[in-house]
Amino acid sequence: MVVIGICGGTGSGKTTIAEEILKKIDTKDSILLEQDSYYKNLNNLSFKERSKTNFDHPSAIDFSLMIKHINMLKNGKSIFKPKYDFTRHIRSTEVEQVKPAKILIVEGILIFAISELRDLFDVKVFVDTDDDERLLRRINRDIKERNRNIDNIQLQYRSTVKPMHLEFVEPSKRYADIIIPRGGGNKVAIGMVTSRLKFLINKEK
Repeated sequence: MVVIGICGGTGSGKTTIAEEILKKIDTKDSILLEQDSYYKNLNNLSFKERSKTNFDHPSAIDFSLMIKHINMLKNGKSIFKPKYDFTRHIRSTEVEQVKPAKILIVEGILIFAISELRDLFDVKVFVDTDDDERLLRRINRDIKERNRNIDNIQLQYRSTVKPMHLEFVEPSKRYADIIIPRGGGNKVAIGMVTSRLKFLINKEK
């Protein structure tokens, strides 16, 4: 199994790049793990208390479970990936079975900030997108997909999203093997990553 980590700030285009890479590799034998699936379960807290959580700090993520799942997949075992309900800030009772594959892409804003997780990646990609563009994408996503209003989005961005980006996400860029500027529109960089993955896949055969 080839494991690729795709990191970058909120709204940088990580998922878009992951999808583009999988299309170009031309194989269905691939899986995607999102950091967002591994938020810790806060069902012991009220909705008001959950809403005050700093979801952009590493402590909000169940990295132990994420690392365990990646190692299980690398060892040929299936996992049951959690599902997260962003409208209620709580982990869903549903899970998704994920079977091992030749390619595993892991994406998230904090995946390079955790050394034990970072060491599992064969290739590390950082998506470096303009801050204004990332903010606009986040606003659009949170309103359409997560039932947030503009006041809530602004408060969260100023109080946790931006400070945590500066403290954890941006510094982790130094661990990247490849930095992709301009997000999913950078076809040249995506092509380079794809070529590297094809080489690693063929090397394993």
